[in-house]
Amino acid sequence: MNLLKRLFPATNSIPRWVIFLIDLLLCAFSFIAATELRFNFFIDEPFLSEHLWPLPLVLGFRMLFMLYFRVYSGIIRHTGIQDALRVFYTVSMSTTMLALFNMVYLKVNPYGNLLIPISILIIDYIGAMLLMSAFRLGVKLLYMRITKPDASNQREIAIFGAGEAGIIAKRKIEQHTNGELKVIAFFDDNPKRGGSYIDGVPVYNTQKDFTNVVEKFRLAEIIISDYDINKTRKQELIESCLAYNIKVRNVPPIEKWINGELSYNQIKNVKIEDLIQRDTIVLDKGAIATQLKNKVVMVTGAAGSIGSEIVRQLIQFSPKQIILVDKSEMRLYELENELQEILNPSLIKQVRFILGDICSSDRMERIFNEFKPQIIYHAAAYKHVPLMEENPTEAIKVNVQGTRILADLSVKHEVGKFVMVSTDKAVNPTNVMGASKRIAEIYVQSLNNFLIETGSSTTRFVTTRFGNVLGSSGSVIPKFRKQIEEGGPITVTHPDITRFFMTIPEACQLVLEAGNMGKGGEIYIFDMGKSVKIIDLAKKMIKLSGLTLGQDIQIVFTGLRPGEKIKEELLADQENSLNTYHPKIMIAKVREYDFLKVASQIDELINQYPSQIDDKIVAVMKEIVPEFISQNSRFESLDFKNPKLSGKLIQ
Repeated sequence: MNLLKRLFPATNSIPRWVIFLIDLLLCAFSFIAATELRFNFFIDEPFLSEHLWPLPLVLGFRMLFMLYFRVYSGIIRHTGIQDALRVFYTVSMSTTMLALFNMVYLKVNPYGNLLIPISILIIDYIGAMLLMSAFRLGVKLLYMRITKPDASNQREIAIFGAGEAGIIAKRKIEQHTNGELKVIAFFDDNPKRGGSYIDGVPVYNTQKDFTNVVEKFRLAEIIISDYDINKTRKQELIESCLAYNIKVRNVPPIEKWINGELSYNQIKNVKIEDLIQRDTIVLDKGAIATQLKNKVVMVTGAAGSIGSEIVRQLIQFSPKQIILVDKSEMRLYELENELQEILNPSLIKQVRFILGDICSSDRMERIFNEFKPQIIYHAAAYKHVPLMEENPTEAIKVNVQGTRILADLSVKHEVGKFVMVSTDKAVNPTNVMGASKRIAEIYVQSLNNFLIETGSSTTRFVTTRFGNVLGSSGSVIPKFRKQIEEGGPITVTHPDITRFFMTIPEACQLVLEAGNMGKGGEIYIFDMGKSVKIIDLAKKMIKLSGLTLGQDIQIVFTGLRPGEKIKEELLADQENSLNTYHPKIMIAKVREYDFLKVASQIDELINQYPSQIDDKIVAVMKEIVPEFISQNSRFESLDFKNPKLSGKLIQ
């Protein structure tokens, strides 16, 4: 075996001309053997001249169809169904042509003899088929034997999903890994499949047999091939695998296979997002489409994580025009390139890419005058807590003043609906960013109520709140992923810190739904599911990466950042919520404010901007939002100076 390995390294392949020549020799041997068998191996010189002279004709037909069906083109050591079909077509068609030629010869031959007896044709057909197939199978088995890894290095794996995709995945794995990965089990939730065998591999019922099989075989990996599995069940399966330190990978849906064929490289590691995602949200697409039909829709912060996804989802409803406003030239350019690739020319004409800062009233006025938006989704904001704690002047400029400019222009230009994207950090804020978003909420809500009371405008304002969004810029998961790629350590601020998470598409779907159902003045909150401990998130990401905590990578606690909470909230203590027709969307019952007083306070806040004195600005923010109590921040001293808060702080 060692000699064979040296003579035939795994990287070598038999040249095509050699395969072609071997096939011809096998066909010649088959015809000679068939002839001898037909005449009971009676061999003499007259016999050879009389019955073997058609051999060149037989080989000529075989050669013709070998070339036509390219039977020599397959890599022998990876022989599969396609190669077997080529052999079948080649031998069948060439034998058929020989039979036809035989009939013609019988017609023109004055002696009335067949050129080749029918029995020889039948025996030769079977022999050629068997020999050519056996040659390929033999080479494949020899190659597998030569390249078979040591048993000590072989890893046993299982596949979840005993359907067609699972079978294809098994064969791809065996073909690509040269036996380093051995599929020893299929798991399936369908009880009817349990106890059967597929490709010689037993199928187990996941619910009954998972634990026993895992403990018996010490599985190194499970590949999920059932892409119809719902997200909840998939998460349960992944959690079970992580509990046994089993690596998990995914087979992509068939529509993502390359030219209809699965590539081994498409079988990817499961991502942490798969453990947090929830089942698909059902939207009232008909109502949303009715609201957006023939409307001019404007999205601010359109090139950001949330804004760009809102744009992608808006496009499917075909509004009259979509105005994308962002101040980042590069990100707007990247979004433009993306949309040009996925949209046809007629649709891309309906999208306008506008470079502009929402804090510039002149620029925004020009945009409103030119495009006359009827619906606005306001996603532009500064959102990073530590940065805003360090730069409160910019937080109030963008999050407060920018929102007020847009809201006032919406009233002036009779925009139908204004949907503001807010955050759970606006609830009982402990940082400048959360407080600035709460002030923006207060402004648009009190403005909405004022407009209804006075009947001075039909513009309606709706606010949406949600927690952390998976994959958004600066979020914890991309940060952890980068730290893992760099070998660590992973930095977590506090061992008890928790956060709510949802995916970007899910968040934006709920924004569209809430914007559609909103009548004005509501603050919508979303069902964020269960809060997740960040340290647990980090540990799962380490396991999913195939690493071992404490051995391959470390977790380091760095302490809470300025303004950071240990736990986020979706409702303040004094707030309650009301259900809506959508099970994942609720209305927060919040304290109402007098618009004229709020407008005066915000004027005072914005007038502090030129001074660039952080303490003065934050002090005014705390007056507007009394529940704003700083944590782990240089502004904590301001709370003790505020007589309204001192008693609460002592308690």
